[in-house]
Amino acid sequence: MRITQIIPSLETRHGGPSRSVPALAAACVRLGQEVRLVATTPGPEESRDEDGLHLRNFRRGWPPMLCPSARLRADLLAQPAEVVHHHSLWLRPLHYAREAAERHRVPLVISPRGMMAPWAWAHHRGRKWVADRLVHPGALRAAAGWHATSLAEADDIRRRGFRQPVCVAPNGVEATTPAEQATARAHWQAACPAAARRPVALFFSRFHRKKRVRELLDLWLSAPRGDWLLLLVGLPEEYAVAEIQSWIDAAQAGDRVAAYDGTGRPAPYPVASLFLLPSHSENFGLVVAEAMAGGVPVITTDATPWAALNDDDRGACVSWERFGAALADALADGPDRLRERGARARDWVVREYSWDEAARRLVEFYRQLAASRP
Repeated sequence: MRITQIIPSLETRHGGPSRSVPALAAACVRLGQEVRLVATTPGPEESRDEDGLHLRNFRRGWPPMLCPSARLRADLLAQPAEVVHHHSLWLRPLHYAREAAERHRVPLVISPRGMMAPWAWAHHRGRKWVADRLVHPGALRAAAGWHATSLAEADDIRRRGFRQPVCVAPNGVEATTPAEQATARAHWQAACPAAARRPVALFFSRFHRKKRVRELLDLWLSAPRGDWLLLLVGLPEEYAVAEIQSWIDAAQAGDRVAAYDGTGRPAPYPVASLFLLPSHSENFGLVVAEAMAGGVPVITTDATPWAALNDDDRGACVSWERFGAALADALADGPDRLRERGARARDWVVREYSWDEAARRLVEFYRQLAASRP
């Protein structure tokens, strides 16, 4: 099939989708599909091929926060496809995706990428009401089908009243190589020397209130944590590193917590003995899967689709109210016991979460939607 996939931005500061969408598109190519992945960029336009995947980045216009691009729109209308698949909501490229699907008379598939979860739906709800009516009017109702990365996200779509078919295709994950782990470990031990000497509990995600960054810091400081270091590594969004550092300084906690900008750096999983993600909501939580693939056990909230962490002692998926107790239990286990739990988590996640399987499900879904069109 000729597939066009669209994402408003591939900038790493936007978190998981900037990695997961290209990985999914590449997996579709491995299945023999012809795939174009297009996005907008604040920098110069670029076009390149990577192992058969055609990548195009179009110059972003004004206002940049909505990711408009006249050249992206023109490209989508000019390039025929058999399915148009847009990732994320509330931004202008979704309007172009709808126009292109209608022009070429092909199905429009939308991946909400967590934006229909209750917390995310309520966050800045007024702006989203405007976006639904003015930024991409009618696009959600025009979708032929939806792509969810978990059963929980499929339920979120249904709760919003949408009755189109839904394909549940979780993100994939791959275990990092020993060489990649060694490079990342050396980088972070040099950047944060304490991480070479002490056990580390790691937060690695966007610095955004959805992730409960401030609440995690307060929880960590609410009790003695022995020799453990809380390492906060993030992609600055709602919070800058300087703001987080000011919280640490105000609490006189520089010996217990360290904060770093993770932009352009290797993922810090190899220096961690425990991974923490106390989010208000996640449709998938790619960092959870990546941490496990790196052999690190995880504690996260039950607002993420990771209840299976509670099976076979891989970690913990609990309510926020129980997060502190789960953290205390894990720290009491110590690094050696946590390594055993991390090994079980790694074996399970690499076995169960495959990019090729996700692509296979989606390609079959595309074909079913195309075949059902009048």
